Amino acid sequence: MGENRKIILPRLVTSKLLHRQQLHGHGSVSEVSSIVDENLGKRPLNIHKDTFVYRVFASTWNVGGIAPSDDLDLEDWLGTRANTCDIYVLGFQEIVPLNARNVLGPTKSCISAKWNSLIEEALNKKERKEGAELNQESTYSSAMEGSMQGEGFRCIRSKQMVGLFTSIWVRSNLRPFIHHLDASCIGSGIMGCLGNKGSVSIRFVLHETSFCFVCCHLASGGKEGDVLLRNLDVADILARTWFPGRATQDLPEKILDHDQVVLLGDLNYRISLEGAETRSLVKAKNWAILLENDQLLSEFSRGRHFEGWQEGLITFSPTYKYHPNSDQYYRCFDGARGQKKRAPAWCDRILWRGKGLKQVQYETCNYRLSDHRPVRAVFHAECDVSLSEGVQK
Repeated sequence: MGENRKIILPRLVTSKLLHRQQLHGHGSVSEVSSIVDENLGKRPLNIHKDTFVYRVFASTWNVGGIAPSDDLDLEDWLGTRANTCDIYVLGFQEIVPLNARNVLGPTKSCISAKWNSLIEEALNKKERKEGAELNQESTYSSAMEGSMQGEGFRCIRSKQMVGLFTSIWVRSNLRPFIHHLDASCIGSGIMGCLGNKGSVSIRFVLHETSFCFVCCHLASGGKEGDVLLRNLDVADILARTWFPGRATQDLPEKILDHDQVVLLGDLNYRISLEGAETRSLVKAKNWAILLENDQLLSEFSRGRHFEGWQEGLITFSPTYKYHPNSDQYYRCFDGARGQKKRAPAWCDRILWRGKGLKQVQYETCNYRLSDHRPVRAVFHAECDVSLSEGVQK
C-alpha cells in the first residue's frame, strides 16, 4: 500500500507522517494528506481505496464593472502570504459593466485574461521567489521554469459569460489526477435568458470524487417580491445546468448529482427591514437581529429551494453596498429623485453541500475596489482514491 501511495503522489508518505495529528484535529493542511482514523482496525478495511483531503479556497467578488489596475496585489485576498491551499475557485460578477453593449455584444475576454494574469502572479509569487533563490547562478527564465515544475499553480479552466467569470487553479502536481473538466453557462437575466444574470459552473473529477462549482449572479432588488425572483433563478440554474456524460462512465450530468458542490456569488438576498433600521443596526454591529431578518437564512429555515445546502456562521459585516474606495456604506435616502436606495446587506455568499466537504473558514476581505466586499471560504475536501490509480496514470 505504501508503494502505491508514493506512485500516486510523490510527497504523500512524508506528508502523511508530518500532518497526521494536525489533520486528525482538523488543523490547517497546506498539502495533500490522507485521513487517519484511529479506529480503523475496528472496522472492515477496503484495501483497494484510500481517502485524501485537500484544502479548497473558494471566493466570490462582485467587482462592479471596474477593471483591475496592473499593480493590483491579490495576495491578501488569496491568503498566500500565510499559507496556500491545493485548489482555488474564484468567482467574479460584473467584471464588465452590465450595459447593453456588453450584454448583447461579443464577450470582452481581455478583462478576464487580465484577472487571470493577476491571479497567477499572486499564487506563484512565492514559488517564483524560492525558485530564483535556488537558481541564482542560472538565467531568470531557467529559474522560473524550474520553479513552475514544482508546486506552482496552474489554471485548469476558466469561463466567462458577460460579467460572470469563474477561474479554477490547482497545484501543478494535482493536474494529472483531474479529469472530465466541463463548463456550463445559464443566462437568467433580461427576458429570462440573457447573461447579465445567471451562472457559470465548472465541474471536474479529482481521483474518484466529483466536484461542481457554481458562480451565480441572481436577480437584484430590494422590493417586496424580489426574493421570489431570486428563488426562481436558483431553481432555474439547478434545473437547466447540464454537463456532458460519457457512454463508458457514470458521470454526473446535473449540479446536484456531484459528490461535492459549492455555490457562490452575488446572490442578492437582502435584509427584510426598513433601510433606516437596517443602517442603525449595522452601525451598532447588531448582527443577530439583522441575520434574523436575512432573506436567505429565512429561505433556509422555510425549506425553500435550499434543502441539503449549508452555510457557515456569518460573523462579518454586510458585504454591500459601500462607497467605492471607502469603508462607508452607501447613503442616498436624501438623494436625487429616482436614485436607487440601497441598504446594507449580505449579498455575497458561499453555500455548499456533499459528504466529505467541511468548511473551516468563512469571512470577508477588505478590498475596496467596488461597492461589494469579496467573501472567501476554505474547505477540507475528502477524495476517494483508487490505490491502482497511480499505476494506471
